[in-house]
Amino acid sequence: MVVKSTDMSGTDAVKMGIGESDVYLDFQDRLSRVAKVDRSVLIIGERGSGKELAVQRIHYLSPRWQKNLVAVNCAALPSSLIESELFGYEQGAFTGANHTRKGRFEEAEGGTLFLDEIGLIPLEVQEKILRVVEYGTYERVGSSVTHECDVRIVGATNADLPELCRQGKFKEDLLDRLSFEVLFLPPLRERGDDILLLASYFASKMALECKWSELPTFSDEVVDELMSYSWPGNVRELKNVVERAVYRSEGPVVTQVDFNPFRNPYRKPEEIEDVVAEPAVEKPVSGRLENMPLKDFTLAQEQLDLVYLQRALNEAHGNQKVASGLLGLTYDQFRGLYRKYKNMLVLG
Repeated sequence: MVVKSTDMSGTDAVKMGIGESDVYLDFQDRLSRVAKVDRSVLIIGERGSGKELAVQRIHYLSPRWQKNLVAVNCAALPSSLIESELFGYEQGAFTGANHTRKGRFEEAEGGTLFLDEIGLIPLEVQEKILRVVEYGTYERVGSSVTHECDVRIVGATNADLPELCRQGKFKEDLLDRLSFEVLFLPPLRERGDDILLLASYFASKMALECKWSELPTFSDEVVDELMSYSWPGNVRELKNVVERAVYRSEGPVVTQVDFNPFRNPYRKPEEIEDVVAEPAVEKPVSGRLENMPLKDFTLAQEQLDLVYLQRALNEAHGNQKVASGLLGLTYDQFRGLYRKYKNMLVLG
């Protein structure tokens, strides 16, 4: 992907970041400061957390903003093609090389090269990148002509790069050169009320797309569900969940959200029973409750709570409102228990 400076102004790129939580504002402050320093940066973050957006902010807040931002998704390229993709090739360098082709380093000249999933780059290509970082030079595949290069490298990954170095899968010298600054993107579950801020933003955009005359709002139950969910897919998952809930809603108040659109409504009863039959709850104390020592009363009570919560969630297919009804509890009572034990429950 090549993003020309005319495709998105620096101001627009900055405005795209939505969040008011302390952890997110601290990240943005660190990002803004390093953007102005012409050094390599590594962005570490979970899938869907906004790594590409962070790289865009770095580029458009930097002195290089008028030049190209060029992105390479290293996960989408076979390892045999990454070298020619990055450095280009000469005509006849290999079968199918019918003409000379520029590489991504050349396309990003004077600007920023974004290496997404940088941990997947083969070692032999890492060696050539190291030479670019150290000396500002490279050769196209199939050529001995040296080209000079002025490019800022920003890498992104969710991998443990120091661990990859220990395993011999990533060059320590390259990691040293690229890690002038390492920024960890906060996952959505750590951003508190940013979840609702982003949810309202995505809901409003979806309502506009659906040509609603009113802005959507969320019921208290939906707010609780959004705030208590772990968001393994981060902002990307939140966007899907909210947009799906808005378009399915029959009114401006969204009363239901579906975290798992792959749940099959046509599953056979015996298949559902198989899932319910074995709730994956670890029991710290085995045996019947009546045989537990009296001093373990609190532990026994917790075990009973866990077993019943898991059974109710399984039978309700994860719907907390339905699960509370199965247990004969109010939704608020159920939410209190759920918050207490959610790290010990199997959610899905």
